Amino acid sequence: MFDLFLDFFANRDNHLTRMDSRTKMIVASSLILAVILSTKIILPLIVLAVCVSIMLIIGIPAKLVFLRLIAPMSIVLALVVVQTFSVNGTGFFSVSLFGLHLVATHEGLTHGIMLGSRVLGAVSVMILLGSVTPAHKIFHALRWFKVPDTWVEIALLIYRYTFTLADQTTDIAEAQKLRLGYSSLRRSLSSIGVLAGTVITRSMDQAMRTYEAMTLRGYNGAMRFEALPKMPKTEFMGLLIVLPLIIATYCAVEWWPK
Repeated sequence: MFDLFLDFFANRDNHLTRMDSRTKMIVASSLILAVILSTKIILPLIVLAVCVSIMLIIGIPAKLVFLRLIAPMSIVLALVVVQTFSVNGTGFFSVSLFGLHLVATHEGLTHGIMLGSRVLGAVSVMILLGSVTPAHKIFHALRWFKVPDTWVEIALLIYRYTFTLADQTTDIAEAQKLRLGYSSLRRSLSSIGVLAGTVITRSMDQAMRTYEAMTLRGYNGAMRFEALPKMPKTEFMGLLIVLPLIIATYCAVEWWPK
């Protein structure tokens, strides 16, 4: 579980990790916008294929890439199923479930696949960005982009303490397993309830301890960040090439005849 979120690969030395975080975020935002605005499935799939290929090239294990994509894949599956049975159109099969007569339509399936491809394309961009940019540099760049300070600070603290709470959750779950807390369905439901309640309680306690520790260290409502240097000219020139290329690709795919 920790391997899914650690930015170990973001601290490696390669061309992408050496790039300015602002450059990577501008390119990533442009790609996500193009994916969201796309009306054809090909552009999101191209973005997905390119991002996955880059992650494999820079040395991220294929298994880890797959595990990071499992969650969005489940969302895609749910989208396809819901859209298939909820959009009116030409039906190709029907099923009765709990007294409901559901009809699957070609239009719904097509729309669901389109939405699903957008999800996978956009998420793959975010996974790649997180794989080549340490979290603290992303937060620093967000401040440079004039994102409200409160948002950045909350995101930073959430990222910092997610691992602490995940570690505590793992310890509690392992202790429950040793005490046969998951030996039956009834005991499993009870153990999950205790686990959830304990994690919520500990998260509140951790929040109070964190605030008190920050106050003792001079926190007065705003975290201080060093000013970022000017963006290197080479990367600025690179943006002038990459951004028009993204626009051109989007236009070519969208205007390509069916």
